Amino acid sequence: MKSEDTPFEGGPMDGRVLPVLVGMTGHPPKTYRIPVPDPDGGPPTVLVYRREPRGGLRFARWKYTYDPSGRKGSDRKWPWSKPDRQATADPDATPHGKPDDADG
Repeated sequence: MKSEDTPFEGGPMDGRVLPVLVGMTGHPPKTYRIPVPDPDGGPPTVLVYRREPRGGLRFARWKYTYDPSGRKGSDRKWPWSKPDRQATADPDATPHGKPDDADG
């Protein structure tokens, strides 16, 4: 497998450059998770880094930026996952008429 030296910014890995495996398209994963063992034997803490484009340098096209929230899931915005517009609308607003209603 091919790897690419990728810099990390922010968090405990700030300033480090690690070889990250790239996929068939030549891109590293969008999210890089690093489990850090708990010294007291508890569950490990997971550091989450998000891939971002890195401009200006030719040898590394990507960098990883620390995500302190550590949210799960992708950043994709699918059209069918938009919040319900009725639920977010102002309840005191007057309702709109039918699409072909002249007064609407």
